[in-house]
Amino acid sequence: MCNPGLEAFMARFEGEGLTFDDVSLCVQYADFLPEEADVRSRLSRNISLSVPFASAAMDTVTEGKMAIGMAMVGGVGVIHKNLSPETQAHEVRKVKGYLNGLIESPVVFRQDTTIEDLIAEKDRNNYTFSGFPIVDDNDKLVGILTARDLKFLRDYSLQVRSVMTTELLTAPVGTTLDQAFATMLEHHVGKLPIVDESGHLAGLYSFHDVVSLIDNVESLINRDSHHRLRAVAAIGPYDEERAELLVRAGVDAVVIDTAHGHTKGVIDTIREIKRLYAGVDVIAGNVGSGAGAKALVDAGADGIKVGIGPGSICTTRVVAGVGIPQLTAIFETTRAIGMEVPVIADGGIKQSGDVPKALAAGASAVMMGSALAGTNESPGEKILHQGRRYVVYRGMGSVEAMKSNKGSRERYSHPDTEDGDDLVPQGIEGLV
Repeated sequence: MCNPGLEAFMARFEGEGLTFDDVSLCVQYADFLPEEADVRSRLSRNISLSVPFASAAMDTVTEGKMAIGMAMVGGVGVIHKNLSPETQAHEVRKVKGYLNGLIESPVVFRQDTTIEDLIAEKDRNNYTFSGFPIVDDNDKLVGILTARDLKFLRDYSLQVRSVMTTELLTAPVGTTLDQAFATMLEHHVGKLPIVDESGHLAGLYSFHDVVSLIDNVESLINRDSHHRLRAVAAIGPYDEERAELLVRAGVDAVVIDTAHGHTKGVIDTIREIKRLYAGVDVIAGNVGSGAGAKALVDAGADGIKVGIGPGSICTTRVVAGVGIPQLTAIFETTRAIGMEVPVIADGGIKQSGDVPKALAAGASAVMMGSALAGTNESPGEKILHQGRRYVVYRGMGSVEAMKSNKGSRERYSHPDTEDGDDLVPQGIEGLV
């Protein structure tokens, strides 16, 4: 793309479709060093990215662990919807609770709870932290139970009141992150409860999280205004129950995830989510045309996901005969809606060089599946084959995904059948 402008270049191929393998970028003059490059971008109107990468909403790619890993390096992970609404919301809470500034609603226990019951509750909810504020029957803070309190305990029938630490250092409502850090550093405490004038718990600072935030102000970590990691999750059209649970869990954006996004169902859902949850960004797709992108933006979408069948394990173009080569699809959608609403290039990234091509064509971010499916953070099944370690990777339109998950069947318009003979697959399963 050596022409002065993208428009001029693409005009030479009017009526033709281009994909990543059809072009190369031309090297031009730079007045900065590679390490000085600013690659910050946006996922949606209100969600920024330190690096322009998102992991795909696929059941062998993104759950809480992948979403945490992506956010910690500046991107974002979209938690798939082949989970029950409750389980998906739990995965969102894992992400939002992984790195906290002020924990506004910490997990608390009452002082008459037994240690046995507390540990069972901790294990049941997969809590990875160990400091729990303890309250009385009037919800006033009376102590804190830490890992140190439990370390040498053997009688789990004891009540929390007999084990907890009662000499507490607390701070008033309004204590800032910097103030909390200074206080915890001075007094060598790992937890700093925030209490109001009546003695009720109003929040909690954890030194592990506070020091990480203080020491990494300019880091790549992708976090919200409360210093929590960004969390994004997929929903289907008319999936209000799932959306409500995700919003309660603290999700930053929902992705209305369908194989064909230029539809009444997607448009209606955008409008409904924006009406109910004004503070949550809505990303919608997938589309492959300028008209489709504009229709979703006009309905209120904050981000557009582009890609009809470019993925390595997607067979939509072969099975359904539809799809636009990805580079052209990115260009056409961006040209139709401008740069105010970000475009996410979903699928078709086979080589690292495909990423700058997608960005040059107008995308603000790229979404990847196969490139991330083989990592330790993916939820895909890990197997040994001929002495080598592989991870199962499948398209959301594969027979296996649709037979076992209603979310996949809905995505490809087969909501009422689990019979493999009645399914029309638009994806395959493989190993990476």
